[in-house]
Parts: sequence; structure tokens; C-alpha cells
Amino acid sequence: MMGNTKHGQRTYSAGEWGRNRVRVFPDPRTGIIQVEWRENGRRLTRSLGHRDWDRAKRQADEMAAGLAEPASAGAAEVKPQTLTLEELFDIYGEEVTPTKSRRSRNHDRATMRTFLRFFGRHRKAGTLSQRDWDRFIRARRAGEAGGSRRSVSDRTIESDLRFLLAVLNWAAKSRDEEGRLLVQSNPLRGLKLPKEKNPRRVVLTHAEYEALLRVAGEVDWRFRVALVLAHETGHRIGAIRKLQWSDIDLDDRTIRWRGENEKTGYEHRTPVTAKARTTLEQARRHNPGIGDAPLLPAPKDPSACMSRSLARDWWRKAETLAELEPKRLRGWHSLRRKFASDLMDLPLKVLCELGGWKTAQTVLQCYQRADEDRLRKALEEYREVGSGSN
Repeated sequence: MMGNTKHGQRTYSAGEWGRNRVRVFPDPRTGIIQVEWRENGRRLTRSLGHRDWDRAKRQADEMAAGLAEPASAGAAEVKPQTLTLEELFDIYGEEVTPTKSRRSRNHDRATMRTFLRFFGRHRKAGTLSQRDWDRFIRARRAGEAGGSRRSVSDRTIESDLRFLLAVLNWAAKSRDEEGRLLVQSNPLRGLKLPKEKNPRRVVLTHAEYEALLRVAGEVDWRFRVALVLAHETGHRIGAIRKLQWSDIDLDDRTIRWRGENEKTGYEHRTPVTAKARTTLEQARRHNPGIGDAPLLPAPKDPSACMSRSLARDWWRKAETLAELEPKRLRGWHSLRRKFASDLMDLPLKVLCELGGWKTAQTVLQCYQRADEDRLRKALEEYREVGSGSN
């Protein structure tokens, strides 16, 4: 009696055709291993209730040799599944990650690798604890938990741990085909996330914007269009560079922001200013595309959108041409903060709709900053009201 593993498809067979052939293979959706055999000419399948490949092959050999009954396969499996981190990440990576944006998919995979390197592939997901949580935070701060020997900010660590919590929360609500939860509960639920005490959120000044705008044409026409749209709409460069001509309505003066290009997945439509419309008309002269043609095509491939790295490189080139003093974290996102701060007097609901924010809390905590002139003006108005009441 011999067992064979087929190439290209993970399956293992034991026994002889027409007599005692038994085959085991993983379920493509869940990874739970199934056993298949024939009984009275009928093909029957049953779950083994686990993902241990070596154990499944031993069971197939035993069933083919008559040492175990196929019909009883998995019957003794009454304990809940105790998945390893690698198994859990594999399932999540197959079922959840593909539904996310390209950037989020890449983040998922990189973060999974970080946790697997630190905790080990065979660590049981349900055994993670406060000690593991604290140990990961210390190691990440010291540059000992990532792929490179580089320390990271608490904001990055918070992002890593939020992802792990999301995976465990999902697993605690998801069941295999036997009806068992992937993990009985999230063992890290309620633990305190590290918070950056004084996060540095740079807001581009109007003088800096004007300086960049003056040299934008020397960089590239696409850079100038992206710069004006970022300033006039307040949207992320990731959403701007992925705009297509079908998203632009110059007659109605609106832009459609597709959900798949937004970090929040929020699809919406916003009006554009006269300055933005003029810039879009100029873009039409440079790039007279229609339909799903990109508004800002890649220089070497007109069918593709301008890349994220090119947008970053052009920003740096513009800073050099404008002779701006180097400032850490001044980049495309500082324009989004400028937009939120410039329109601080608008009702928050209106501002969120214009800039594509889903919640006002995000705007208040991360984007708006009252400058000194605005604070002085508010104080003077307060004093005027106070003196008039006496």
C-alpha cells in the first residue's frame, strides 16, 4: 500500500483503486482537511476536523489498511480548534485581505510577517497574553521586532497591534465548517494600545504652497495638477493620482471620488472650485483622455496612473526648486491638514463631506490646527463681547 502526493494540488491518496482507495485534501476555503472514500459505489466525503497534513496522511494510511473506519473520521474531534498564528493568518489572508485596497493588502502581509517573525509560526493564537503584548511593544520600539533593525514610533506600533486585534476579533466571530469558532475569544481584547504623546502633524503654510506652485510647472504638468487639486479639494494624493476622466464632470463642476481609492472606502462626490476647474481644463489639453483613461498618467505608460513614488519624488524636487528649508514630514498630507485648518469656520459636517472624512472626530484630532492669527482674532472678539456687556 503506497501513498502518493499529486503535484500542483495538495492531495494524498492511499490504498488501491476500486478496492480501498482513501484520499485526503484540504478544503480550499478553510484549509480544514477532508477525507474521501467510496462505499457501495458512492463517493463519500467527511471532514477530519484539523489542518495537520502529516496527521491526515497517517489517518489515510490507517483507513486504507482497515485500521480505522472512514465513516468515523473526525468523530473524536470534539475539542475546539487551536490555530497557530500562521494558520490563522493564512485563513485571514485568503478570506479577508483580498477584499481590501492594494495598499491595505500589502500592509496586511507585511504586518503578518512581522508578527510571525516575533512570535513564531507555531505559536497558538489563543495563548497570546498581556506579557506578549508588552514584549512586542518593547521590542518594536527598540527595532528588534521588524524586518530591519530600526526603531519605530508608537503610532506604527499602534497600527501593528490594531491589525492583530482585528484579526483576532474576526476569528472570534468566524466558524469552520464544523461550526467551531476559529478562536474561542480574543485573548488580547481590552489591552491598552500605545499612543504617541506628541504626534507631529505638519500643516503646509500658505507661503510654502505658493512657493511650490510657482515652480510646479518646472517639475511636470501632472505635478502642478495634483498640487492644485490637493489644495483645492483636501483629498489624499493616493485618491488624486488615481482619478480617471470618467470621474471628472467639468460641466457640472464635480469630482467623483471612488471608494476603492479612498483609505476609508467612502465613495462620494464633491464640487470643485474655479481654480480647480481651470487646472482640470489645462490637464485636458495636456492629456485629452476619455472614459477610464487616467487623469494623471504615468510618463512611460499612458494607460497607468501616476505612481505613489513618482508623486513623492516630484514633491521633493519642487521643494528643492522652491528653495524651501527642509522640514521633516512636510509632504502631500500636509496639504490635507492645510485644507482642514483653512476651512475651520465651516460646520464640521460640511467640511467632512468636502474632504472625504467619515467622522468629525478624525478631523478634530488629526487635521485641524488653529494658527496664532486665528487664536488672536478669537481672543480679541471675546474681549470685545466682554467689554460690550459691562
